[in-house]
Amino acid sequence: MCGSLMNKEKVKKLFEYARESIKATFHNHKFKPEKVPAGLKEERGVFVTLTLNEQLRGCIGSTSQAPVWKSVITNARSSAFSDPRFQPLREEEFQKVIIELSLLSEPEETSLKDIKEGDGVIINQGLFSALFLPQVWEQLPSKEQFLSHLCTKAGLSPDCYTERETVFKKFKVEAWKEKTPGGSITRV
Repeated sequence: MCGSLMNKEKVKKLFEYARESIKATFHNHKFKPEKVPAGLKEERGVFVTLTLNEQLRGCIGSTSQAPVWKSVITNARSSAFSDPRFQPLREEEFQKVIIELSLLSEPEETSLKDIKEGDGVIINQGLFSALFLPQVWEQLPSKEQFLSHLCTKAGLSPDCYTERETVFKKFKVEAWKEKTPGGSITRV
């Protein structure tokens, strides 16, 4: 799966990029860093999650392998302003938002029996697909509940995970989260 290639300074820089990207958008600008450290050019899937008062406020990402720094900037902006489940983030909310970054390993095809708590999971059936980050297990701790909600998210029947034509992929993440808005960062 994925080994940790991100040290504390690189992670801190990614959080800076995420915050600057959102802040710039409030002023109709696009954030572009002047010099990107070489270690942030690694290609990985990235998700950016925003929480406000411990409630989800936006989460956008991709499993596509792209330079981490670019994905963080793009997905932070999209999480704040383009998540279809939420109104665009307001500037007064931004000061209270906690950012979480998840760097994904390459998803690998797997079987239903090999999915374990703590795995990130993608299901696919025809044109329908959905993804849950490993952190979702905290809200949906039973395997059946987790997979049922994932099926529903994909627009399929809640028991689609039992159907033969359902394809599963799993992945791991390296995840970090701000302890306070713009404050110190901890590994999740």
